[in-house]
Amino acid sequence: MRADAPATSLRAAIEDAAILVTTGAGGVGKTTTAAAIGLAAAAAGRRTLVLTIDPARRLAQAMGLDTLDHELRRIPVEGPGELWASMLDMQSTFDTLIDTHARSAEQATAIKTNRIYRTLSSTLSGTQEYMAMERLYALHLEGDYDLLVIDTPPTRSALDFLDAPQRMSSFLEGKLLRALLKPVMATGRGYLKVVGVGATAFMKIAGRVTGMELLVDLADFFRNFEGMYEGFKQRADATLDLLTQPSSRFVIVTAPEPPPLREAHFFLERLEQQGLHAAGVVVNRMQPEVVGAPSDAVLRAAAQRLEGVDEGNRAAAGGLRLLADVRALADRERQAVDAALYGLHLRALVEVPLLRTDVHDLPTLATIADRLVGRDR
Repeated sequence: MRADAPATSLRAAIEDAAILVTTGAGGVGKTTTAAAIGLAAAAAGRRTLVLTIDPARRLAQAMGLDTLDHELRRIPVEGPGELWASMLDMQSTFDTLIDTHARSAEQATAIKTNRIYRTLSSTLSGTQEYMAMERLYALHLEGDYDLLVIDTPPTRSALDFLDAPQRMSSFLEGKLLRALLKPVMATGRGYLKVVGVGATAFMKIAGRVTGMELLVDLADFFRNFEGMYEGFKQRADATLDLLTQPSSRFVIVTAPEPPPLREAHFFLERLEQQGLHAAGVVVNRMQPEVVGAPSDAVLRAAAQRLEGVDEGNRAAAGGLRLLADVRALADRERQAVDAALYGLHLRALVEVPLLRTDVHDLPTLATIADRLVGRDR
């Protein structure tokens, strides 16, 4: 245990925060943790929405659902609160954002029917994270929920979650590309006007490679976006400001292995650098501690004595060795966690034990939810 003795539950954050963002490396149970946080918040009497931007549909499975989509769906749970869930639809969210910032319905239609827009709105790096932030901000403004739980992609993408507004703004401003496209933007769908030697050379080469029609679409896209950049930037700035508030916190989910623990350490440092708030760390699939048994040395010595006597004793010897191995594994995992998080200030460090089965329904999810708030069954 570290000297600063972090809390062993997320109860304070689950009961007080307005926004909780779960992040972590792939395969550490991050989506399940987000669902369990939502369930725990509902049990505490809060109206909670869990939003995932992970298209793998693990949130639906964790809540015992067959499917989950952009619609807000209420999950039947016991207790005084409510639990809702939804999966981000990037296209719908981006279209709504265009409608919000366009100067007219005609401008919005021109952008949404442009094939460059249709492509970048679903494939451009960072678009998913940017749209998640937009959806989060819109839900926050509506004020229908006490707690919003956002499930992000794996950690490197979660870092993109923080960087997405800047990257999106840089692309939409597109100063260099707009300069190179200036001939087409100046003449529309007419002939190629000589505006600059460099731009003309670029247009000739790009036209042969991609086709002039595609270049015209790209020029139309940037032309139609004129006057909307400031609105996008202001919205992004407002969302980032929302995430820096004390009521917005990040839950870092990891597993007791070196790679995801390094990711967790890296992300915790990044949060501190950007003035963001960490609610705590959840370490999933921890080997339970073996208490009340003799030391490993005693167990292995006893196993050695029993071996070779008879079949029954050989089985007992195997059991003693297995017990020693399990305890040694549990000790190594806790040492790895302590080493990876050493020197970091943690509000909470929650260990969730390895379960016998996958989480596929609400009763199993409730087991994890209880652990997150420090309530063992």
